[in-house]
Amino acid sequence: MAVTDQLRIALAQLNPKVGDLPGNLALARRALADAQAAKADILMLSELFLTGYFPDDLLFKSQFVADAMETARSLIADTAGTDVVLILPTIWQDKGNLYNAVLVGENGAIIATRYKRELPNTDVFYEKRYFAAGPLPQPVDIKGVPVGIPICEDIWHRPVCEHLAMRGAEIMLCPNGSPYWTDKQHVRKDLVRARVGEDDVPLIYLNQVGGQDELVFDGASFAMEPGGKLVVQGKSFETDFIVSDWSRGENGWTCTNGRVEDLTSVEEAPWRAAVLGLRDYVQKNGFRDVVLGLSGGIDSAVVAAMAVDAFGPEKVHCIMLPYRYTSEDSLRDAKDCATRLGVRYDVVAIGDPVDAALRELQPIFGNRPLDTAEENIQSRMRGTILMAVSNKLGSMLLTTGNKSEMGVGYATIYGDMNGGYNPLKDMFKMEVYALADWRNKHLPGDCLGPSGEVIPQSIIDKAPSAELRPDQTDQDSLPPYPVLDDILRSIVEDEMSLGEVVARGHDPALVKRIERLLNIAEYKRRQSAPGPKLTPRAFGLGRKYPITNGYKDFTVG
Repeated sequence: MAVTDQLRIALAQLNPKVGDLPGNLALARRALADAQAAKADILMLSELFLTGYFPDDLLFKSQFVADAMETARSLIADTAGTDVVLILPTIWQDKGNLYNAVLVGENGAIIATRYKRELPNTDVFYEKRYFAAGPLPQPVDIKGVPVGIPICEDIWHRPVCEHLAMRGAEIMLCPNGSPYWTDKQHVRKDLVRARVGEDDVPLIYLNQVGGQDELVFDGASFAMEPGGKLVVQGKSFETDFIVSDWSRGENGWTCTNGRVEDLTSVEEAPWRAAVLGLRDYVQKNGFRDVVLGLSGGIDSAVVAAMAVDAFGPEKVHCIMLPYRYTSEDSLRDAKDCATRLGVRYDVVAIGDPVDAALRELQPIFGNRPLDTAEENIQSRMRGTILMAVSNKLGSMLLTTGNKSEMGVGYATIYGDMNGGYNPLKDMFKMEVYALADWRNKHLPGDCLGPSGEVIPQSIIDKAPSAELRPDQTDQDSLPPYPVLDDILRSIVEDEMSLGEVVARGHDPALVKRIERLLNIAEYKRRQSAPGPKLTPRAFGLGRKYPITNGYKDFTVG
C-alpha cells in the first residue's frame, strides 16, 4: 500500500439515540457522505455509535446484538467505491465474548477490529457487566500510516497508548462517550496532554453529543499535538462535523488546518447541559411539548426558561395553581415571567378541590392539629391537576425541585415531585439563583428563547416559599440555603464525615439534623423523575445509597 504524508480526518460529533439502530445508521450514512464530499481520508464516529452509548441491559438481548452487528456490516459495505476509511465504534461478538469494539472499514470490507481494554466499572458505567476486555491493541495500517485507536477509557490509563506508541503508532484516534460534569472539558484536556507528552504522538479525541436519560454528552471534540498544543476544538453541546488536515514531517504528524471553537464557560455550561438534556429526553421519547406548574418562585421560573430555550415558547405551557395561601406577589410574578417568555399561561385554582378533600377527610383526621398532611394535600392536588393536563394534551410534565430540596426531602412525593423530567435535579439552590442571573444576561446561540431579563428580578430577590401555610418561608424549616448547600455538598459530593463538616464551621446539631433528613429522604429520591447529571455525585445515577440504612456516623457526638 502506498504511504501518504497527508491525511484529512473527519470527526462526526453526532447525537445518536440508544437502541435506534436504523436512526443511528442513517446519521452515520449522512456523515459518510459528508466525509466523501469533504475529500476526507478518514471518518471517525463516536464510541458505540450504532447502538448509542450506553445500551445497558439491551446488551443481554441476543437479537439486539445480532441486529447491531448486521447494521455494522451494512454500514461498512457503504465504504465501497469511496476513498474514505471508516472508524466505526460498535459492539462486536467474537468467540462467545461481547466487546466494546471499533471496526475499521475500507472499500466495503472490515480491514481490522480493535477491542476496548480498559473497561470502566465506576460512577455511571459498568462495562465489565457486559463486555470482555480486549488485549493490548496493535496499530492499524490506514493508507500506509500506523494509527492507534484507543477507545475512551483506554486513554485514562497509560498502558494502551504506551503500547500503541511503542508498536509504531504515529497518530492516535480516540472515539469517546464521555458525559459532561463540572469542569469535565478541562479534565479531558489535562488527560490528553499527559498521554501526548508521554508518547510524543498527537491524539484526536472525538466525543458524542446529546442527552441520554440522566446523562448529557457535551461533544467538545478536540485534537492535541506533542507539546500540549491544541490544534482542533469542536463545538460544545452541539452536533458538529470537524475536518482537519494533517501532514507528516521530520518530527511526526502536525495539524496544518484545524478549526478551534471557543469552549463554553463554566458559568454557561450547566445551562447548556440542562437544556440539551431536557430537549433530548422529551424529543427522543416522542413528546412534542411540555407543561409545568409556574408558582412565581425561582425554581419553576428557571425550568420554564430552560424549556423555552429547549423547545421555543409555543411548545411550553405554564399553569399557576393558586390556593388561599398563594401571595399576590407570586400571582404577579408568575404571570410576568410567562409573559416575558411568551408561553401559554393558564390559572387553575385549587381551592374548591382542596377544601372538598379536607371536608371528606375530617371524619378520619378528627381534631388532630393541622400539620404537613393538610399542606401536602395542596401540593398533591397541584400534581394531580398537572398530570391531568399532561394526560389530556399529551405534554410531558416537568417537575422543578432542586438538589438542595431533594437532598433534605423538602418536596412532596406524588405532589410537586410529579413529572417526567427534572432539569434542576442536580443543581443546588444557590446554583439555581446563579443560573437565573446568568440567563438574564446571556442567550446561548442554540437556545430558542428570548434575550434579556426573562426571569423577573422580583422572583430572584424574594424569599423562597412553598406557600402551603400563612407567611411561610423555606427558612422556617431549613437553614439559609448557602449554609444548607455547603453542608449537603460536603456530605454528598465530598463524602465528608460529620466531624469534617462541623470543622468547616457548621453547628454540630444542624449537621446531624441535615444528615438525618438526607438519609430518610432516600425513598423519595428513588421515586423521583430523572434529570441531567451535572456533577460526579448526582442523586440517582451518581449516588447509589440504600433506602433502608442503619449506618450512623459517630464523628459528632
